[in-house]
Parts: sequence; structure tokens; C-alpha cells
Amino acid sequence: MALKYAGLIGALTLAATAAQAETHRFTPSTYYNTYSAAHPVALRIKSGDTVITKTIDAAGVDFQGKTVAPGGNPETGPFYIEGAEPGDSIVVTIVKLETNRAMAYSGSLLAPYAATPQGIAARTDREPKRVTWTIDKAKGIATLDDASIQPGGISLPLRPMLGCIGVAPARKEAIAASTPGNFGGNMDYAYMGQGVKLTLPVFEPGALLFLGDGHARQGEAEAVGSGLETSMDVEFKVELIKKKTIAWPRVETGTHVMIMGSARPLLESFQIATSDLQKMLQDDYGFSERGAQIFIGETGEYEVSNVVDPAFTVAAKIRKSTLPKK
Repeated sequence: MALKYAGLIGALTLAATAAQAETHRFTPSTYYNTYSAAHPVALRIKSGDTVITKTIDAAGVDFQGKTVAPGGNPETGPFYIEGAEPGDSIVVTIVKLETNRAMAYSGSLLAPYAATPQGIAARTDREPKRVTWTIDKAKGIATLDDASIQPGGISLPLRPMLGCIGVAPARKEAIAASTPGNFGGNMDYAYMGQGVKLTLPVFEPGALLFLGDGHARQGEAEAVGSGLETSMDVEFKVELIKKKTIAWPRVETGTHVMIMGSARPLLESFQIATSDLQKMLQDDYGFSERGAQIFIGETGEYEVSNVVDPAFTVAAKIRKSTLPKK
């Protein structure tokens, strides 16, 4: 009877929390080019709340085509999560993500770290041109405007994602919005789209969440130094996990769980992601130390998330269907 009563109390508490959750519509007017606890709070929210907002593109252009901030991945936020303290974690769920204008732009040459020096030297067309794309939201495609670049043109399905989601870093640092790290940031993960859950560590009171750098789509590794850069309508939900300390960002998609490790050289980001994946398997899925290592060895998958930012990012992944049930 006591167990039933305790369960009822827990259910009532959860119901009360859900009932208290709010949806906020936030229109940003100021954007920031660093992740930092020094920036004024844009909006205070609670665990369980949902925010509907907008981001501008990496060059500072909004949904109306107006330049409203200096370039360098200007971020929307920071959002202060009530009760979040260092040592906690927050889970950010991208509920909805859509492009909100008909134009995007991208780079058109492979970035220096994405090609060999010999390949770069052999180029006959060396000018680093920015190219534009037309977004047809109704058809769900983006089309390269200059069809002369590639015979037959290029049209690609839209796959909206956010290049940047991060919190204020530790030690009162201010880190450029072009940079990824243990705080999240400019990870440029090609599948950071609708339905994805991102878990981030908390280093400052309120966590101070930032987001931006929307792409209509992007290939893995962001090999030309950009995705299809554009502005976005974003709806996200935040949940606070008290006393859940994590070292590096964790991502959950419909098929995988993963760790995002960021560093230079690329090998170091691979090592960070793999080591923290081992820890997650031990902490959250009941693996022994050696068991986790064996499991990674036989089931692990990897993606190169970016090779163009001040730190490179690797995703170390496990397919959810292979994991033991919690």
C-alpha cells in the first residue's frame, strides 16, 4: 500500500510539474558572438518549459533579409533555466525546426583541412566564392542559383539543423561562437534537427543556453566551411536533471545515442568522444569497465561532425537497438 501511495504522489508531482510548464514566444533583438555568462539574460524559463523563437544566419541576417548583427554565428539567448547549477545537466529537445526565408548561402571550395595540399594546389578555380541557394519550402528542396557551376544544376532535399547549441562555459570564459567544446557550441552536427535531444553540462547558475547558426542542410564534416546558411524558426523544450554531471555533450536521435568530442587534432576529439562514451555506458547502461570497452569495439560507429572550426568535432555513436534495456 505504501508503495502504491508513493507512486501516486510521484505521479501527482509529475502531473503538477507538467501543468506548470509554460510556452514562451521570444522575439530576439540582441545577439551575441560569444558563449559567456557575462551577457544579460534574454529570458528566464523553468524545467519543462518550451520556447518558440528565431535565429539569424551566420552572417547576422534575419528572416527579412536584414543585417541585424555582426557575423560570426550570432546567437539567440542566453536562456536562464531556473534551478540549474554547476554539476547539473540540461536536456534540450528540438521540438520544431524550419527555415523561414527563401535564401541560403554556402561556401564553394573544400576547406583547407578537408583536402590535401596537393589537391588545393592543383585547383584551376581558386577564388573563394560564396554561392546562393533558393529554398522552396513547399517542395522541401534547395536549389543552387548559379546553374552554370554544375551542368544540370544542383537541387537537394532540405534537412534543417542547428550548427550551434551551447551553454556558458566554465571559469567565466568567453568563447567565440565559432568554437565547439565541452559546453556544446559550434559542433556543426549535420543531424542536429527536429526531434533530437541534446544533453549539456551546466557550468554557471541558470546554464545560460544559446543557439544559432541554422543550416537548411549540411553534409557531414561541413567540408566547405558552411552548410546552407539561413535563418530559422525554432521551438525547443528544456528539462533540468539535478546532480547529473556529464563531461561532454550527449545527443540522442531516433536511432543512436552519442558523445560529441571537440578538440584539435581530430584524433584527440575521437579519443575524447570514445572515452566519454565508455563512461556513459558504465553510468547509464550498467556496463562494467571492460564490458563497455568490448561493446564499443564491436558496435561503435563514428561520424566526423566538423573539420573547419577552431576545434574539430567527432561523434562516437551506439545504435540504440543494440543497447540493453534500462
